Amino acid sequence: MTPTLIEPNLSQATSAAQLKADLIARGVRYALASFVDLHGVCKAKAVPIDHLESMARGSELFTGAALDGVPQEISDDEVAALPDLSSATVLPWKPDTVWFASNLQLGGSPFDACSRTILSRVQDQAAALGLRFNLGIETEFFALRRGENGELMPASTGDTLAKPCYDLRGLLDNFVWLDELVQAMNSLGWGVYSFDHEDGNGQFETDFGYADGLVTADRVTFFRLMAREICRKHGLIASFMPKPFANRTGSGAHFNMSLADLESGTNLFSPAGERAGWVSELGRQFIAGILRHAPAICAVIAPTVNSYKRLVIQGSMSGFTWAPVFICYGNNNRTNMLRIPGAGSRVECRAADSACNPYLAAAMLLAAGLEGIREGLDPGEPILVNAYQLSEEELSKRRITTLPRTLGEAIEAFAADPLSRQVFGDAMASAYVAFKRDEWSSYHGAISDWETKRYLELF
Repeated sequence: MTPTLIEPNLSQATSAAQLKADLIARGVRYALASFVDLHGVCKAKAVPIDHLESMARGSELFTGAALDGVPQEISDDEVAALPDLSSATVLPWKPDTVWFASNLQLGGSPFDACSRTILSRVQDQAAALGLRFNLGIETEFFALRRGENGELMPASTGDTLAKPCYDLRGLLDNFVWLDELVQAMNSLGWGVYSFDHEDGNGQFETDFGYADGLVTADRVTFFRLMAREICRKHGLIASFMPKPFANRTGSGAHFNMSLADLESGTNLFSPAGERAGWVSELGRQFIAGILRHAPAICAVIAPTVNSYKRLVIQGSMSGFTWAPVFICYGNNNRTNMLRIPGAGSRVECRAADSACNPYLAAAMLLAAGLEGIREGLDPGEPILVNAYQLSEEELSKRRITTLPRTLGEAIEAFAADPLSRQVFGDAMASAYVAFKRDEWSSYHGAISDWETKRYLELF
């Protein structure tokens, strides 16, 4: 694969004309003004590269009422996609096309219900406090193929171990398409530092460098598109469904978060003379804010019916699911919702899964953390033991409560929490609640194979 990285000085170009000339010289013929719907799925219009300058002024219009979570009526004016020129990304698998992350506008002003704008607003709040939000997201997903009868199975026929986590044979067996994906990521300057076979058959994870929160959300959005396209080229399905198999581990999207000084870039979560392996007082306050709003946040970081089949203690051939169940934090302990890995320079949220809209998820987590800082909240004592094994009495004594057990519980917590409307705005919050309530209701109207097998001839 030929590297298609746009040089930093060009990706930051303020002149669409300058950028257009460079892209044409590179053989680019089309540009995509891309934004996401409620699910974080890319939507776009394509324009010939000669029209990049008009696209940069917001010429591409979209009927919001035709999309999930773009709260408009059929009679409303169209929204326009305004591309962020600094996000220019040539498609590694289709180098004649460039992708731009875009913000939606309405009537020449920012559209309040745009996912990317929502995250930008919260990052502006952090900047007003002199803080920069740094974010890294671990990308877990399944690479699958269909068998002769249409059944889903791992991409590799040899990927059959009961405990396949970090399996080298499974990794090497999938190296052709994995190498293409990783090379594509690095051609874009993402700095992949590891990738591996995860705990489920056909499950993989890639890890790449952290960045500004908005940049990381853009990259994860693009990653899901790119992984699907590269896997499809090899006859495979890249699935970001949180729990595609009942007896296998689900796919998380762990959010690794820190705050830095806006001017110096100094990491403000680092303990700086305090006990090694823990975060600073600012970091503890950030944690406390997230714990306070965890049920509402859960509706956004674990946004599907299927998400809550991942957030259980048991449910994989390896035993534990490695997914959190309780609202708690602690050290390098994977049973906590919030984990403080290694040297204590970041906080990892383990409840997020790979189906989340990364802009909305990051916005809720950051807003809650900032509230904790403003109010000087205390997260209480950390959990240093296997939280899965705590008794009801111990949980009560430590005042540890559980994350929502279903999407229904989570969306009602989201609807009841004032932070939701503060972050999303009235229109997007109402649209999100309405859509997710309908999703939950629709699920309960469906008849599953489990029900048929259990009840059809029981009575």
